[in-house]
Amino acid sequence: MTNDSQLRRLVGTWRGEGLGCYPTIADFGYTDEITFTDTGRPFLHFVQRTSIDGQPRHTETGYWRMPNPDAVEVVIALPSGQAERGSGTCRTDDDGALVVHTDASVQNTPTAKRVDRVVRSVRVEGDRMHYEVFMEAVGQGLALHLSSELTRQPSGA
Repeated sequence: MTNDSQLRRLVGTWRGEGLGCYPTIADFGYTDEITFTDTGRPFLHFVQRTSIDGQPRHTETGYWRMPNPDAVEVVIALPSGQAERGSGTCRTDDDGALVVHTDASVQNTPTAKRVDRVVRSVRVEGDRMHYEVFMEAVGQGLALHLSSELTRQPSGA
């Protein structure tokens, strides 16, 4: 891979608990699993799956890539009829943590709930990840939608 030594710090399967919220819904807790896979190419494959009480709830998949040392781009598809396309920054902060921020516009299928923008924030310190998703949707301004604390799982777990 090129330009992506920082982004490679995301590789692995991460699991933890999260909280969902949005102005139009009741708050909810969920279990989160995020997997970043090294494809051997200059991008990572991304899959996120959530569940509530062991029942699958949400999934999304796509690609994260670094076209240059400080930038990241994402393309992410959701089965609910949205596709994100965005860019942002990837850096190591003064404490050695990986910090990734992306801001994506959203395309919606004709029958999908309207989502206009998704902003993602990831912070990785060792084997701990803090992940947040902000959303602008259904006539609401940009607001926190998901926040989870995850731990990198041992290989094969």
